[in-house]
Amino acid sequence: MKPTDFLKLAVAIILPLSIGGFAGIFTSKAIPVWYATLNSPSFSPPNWIFGPVWTTLYLLMGFSLFLIWKQEKSKDRNLAILFFFIQLTLNFAWSFIFFYFNKIGLAFAEIIILWLSIIVMLFQFYKIKPLAAYINIPYLLWVSFASMLNLSYFLLN
Repeated sequence: MKPTDFLKLAVAIILPLSIGGFAGIFTSKAIPVWYATLNSPSFSPPNWIFGPVWTTLYLLMGFSLFLIWKQEKSKDRNLAILFFFIQLTLNFAWSFIFFYFNKIGLAFAEIIILWLSIIVMLFQFYKIKPLAAYINIPYLLWVSFASMLNLSYFLLN
């Protein structure tokens, strides 16, 4: 691995972890105050599970970004990186829409757009480095589950 690859790896991992951590600060403040008052669906996991799951997913996202970023510069690589940042921005925004602004319906619409952006990112990653796409399958599955959870909270509240 080239010395510049170590820097790229560090940045690629720290970036999603930092963004997720920042969103988590706002999320954690809303859990005991607002979120705890909502009617929960029967399949809602315990609150403690979200931190470890998201940390793992952000690590996987970061490593997949690194796998793409270290490839030779090309239009496809740049497009894949753009879609990575689009989905990461949408991921970040969802936490604020749901937990900070308490807009469950809007959060559901936004998470559907997030889900679609993850699909596009997976296709873009696959064209360049299939492993980078496969690494994000748990992320897609978790956001699929989170979408159903979001919809259920909307319908119950």
